[in-house]
Amino acid sequence: MTTRRNFIKGATAVGTVTFLPFRLSAAGHGADQFATASGHVSVHPVAHASVVLQTPAGVIYVDPVGDAGLYADLPAPDLVLITHEHGDHFNTETLGALVTDQTALISNPAVYDKLPAELMARTTSLANGDTGQAGAVEIAAIPAHNTTPERMNFHPVGRDNGYVITVDGLRIYVSGDTEGIPEMRALENIDVAFVCMNLPFTMDITAAASAVAAFAPTYVYPYHYRGRDGGTQDPAEFAALLTGPTEVKLGNWYS
Repeated sequence: MTTRRNFIKGATAVGTVTFLPFRLSAAGHGADQFATASGHVSVHPVAHASVVLQTPAGVIYVDPVGDAGLYADLPAPDLVLITHEHGDHFNTETLGALVTDQTALISNPAVYDKLPAELMARTTSLANGDTGQAGAVEIAAIPAHNTTPERMNFHPVGRDNGYVITVDGLRIYVSGDTEGIPEMRALENIDVAFVCMNLPFTMDITAAASAVAAFAPTYVYPYHYRGRDGGTQDPAEFAALLTGPTEVKLGNWYS
């Protein structure tokens, strides 16, 4: 059953979780910006699976890990989203260095159970299918898991989350670690997507391109594309495989 929860004091929970010709864009020194109803969202790729979104409704950190200095030039988070427990997505030391008294956190249940008491107290657990609201930001927890039998031990069904974030009319999908599952392929009206691709943990570029073509976001960032395979999943090759109107954005994830 879908649950509806508040994450920031005074927030009221609500229900729920276009196209351009193909172009390949490389992110420059400035952040990419995407128009919303009353302003814009700025996207700051940090590293691998970590991204910061500056929005009209506050600053959102997704899966912040690594040295806190990576975030020194960015504003403190109003909201932190954690997809799952693996070390390239979840680190309590990093969270402790970045979270302020004003920060709300959302995680999947498995991460929630691993949090120290001081972080747990400001965290809401969302399972697959749950929805909620943090201030003016709506969040839907989307399943994220493997489907290939030999990979199921990495991300089993029902444990981990992706997220659809709706802010000021803009819908953003963050895949977390997953393969091209039906729930991803069935997404609708996604403006900006972040989609993983690495082996053996998630999927290859062919599978990722097929999944992205199915739900056709306006823009997609390939991310999380290095791992045990040494980075064989080339985001430029992913872009070449992608059919349809989606524009590919290349973030500087591995500087």
